[in-house]
Amino acid sequence: MAKVYFIGAGPGDIELLTIKASKIIKIADIVIYAGSLVNKNILKLAKKSAYIYDSSGMTLDAILDIIRKEKATAQIIARIHSGDPSLYGAIQEQMDWCEKQKIDYEVIPGISSYQAAAACLKQEFTLPGVSQTVILTRISGRTQVPAKEDLSVLAKSKSTMAIFLSISMIDKVVEKLTKSYPVDTAVVVIERVSYPDERIIKGTLKNIAKKLKEAKYKPQPLIIVGDVLIKKYRKSKLYAQDFEHGFRHNI
Repeated sequence: MAKVYFIGAGPGDIELLTIKASKIIKIADIVIYAGSLVNKNILKLAKKSAYIYDSSGMTLDAILDIIRKEKATAQIIARIHSGDPSLYGAIQEQMDWCEKQKIDYEVIPGISSYQAAAACLKQEFTLPGVSQTVILTRISGRTQVPAKEDLSVLAKSKSTMAIFLSISMIDKVVEKLTKSYPVDTAVVVIERVSYPDERIIKGTLKNIAKKLKEAKYKPQPLIIVGDVLIKKYRKSKLYAQDFEHGFRHNI
């Protein structure tokens, strides 16, 4: 029987692909990848005999039809998504279909763009005394966000926020956030994070929309919002001399 691997390809840098993901791609008989988002250099890992399909122009039915045709074979199918497939990857419907079809599958997680963003900014998103929560969200577009998770509602916590798939509505994003965040709250927009042509645009809620329009941003950069970006914080207790825990006792 065929087996499907739903693979997170990471944010772009091929070296951020996990060892397990790389291993499966190298032995896969069929590779179905999100061509509009996944770094095509990853395909160089695939064996020459592998059948490769770009899913960017395909419907769900077309993707599933490829898998259906191989159901009774011993083929290994690598279904490659960008970032981590559990975030805006639309894999639940694919996994549920595999369940109904009694097709074996496995998920291989990947590094999300928000994690790559923290690395490129050399920034911790959970700083003591500033924010201990990271909200991953998006604004309503063609895919509606539940009312209880509207950006203006989530903004009330004033937590660190990573906003996906929302740059085309940056004015609306700012409008909703400034109902709770001060207008001078730091904002960083990162496009093509971890790629060689990665670009960072810094500002505040007051001026980020203008800066983005002047910068002529590329599609789907990630928006990071929060006071952690100012880097004023209390030191963690974890390594403090007077802080005991199960692995360290004060003498």
